Amino acid sequence: MTAVEECLSPHVAMLQRDPVRLVWRAPCRSLLRVRPVAWTCFCRATVYELCIGGGRAFLRRTVQLRGTPQVHETALMSISQAQATWTAVLSGRAC
Repeated sequence: MTAVEECLSPHVAMLQRDPVRLVWRAPCRSLLRVRPVAWTCFCRATVYELCIGGGRAFLRRTVQLRGTPQVHETALMSISQAQATWTAVLSGRAC
């Protein structure tokens, strides 16, 4: 069994040609209670999370290369828009 076969969470697909570039910014604690509802595998250097709270949602990206992890988030959006963006990131159509 290979390391990828042991992973339980999805991996982001290779970037497609001309992907949508998301705007990533420093975390903004505008929602008091947020919970990740989906995430990519932690075996990769970059981990993505779909976070929902208070009827709104956003994506969180954590780059864990060296030292302190670098965390960035998208702006708040509707849950349906965030789910569509999540699908686009997973399929390599957005980054």
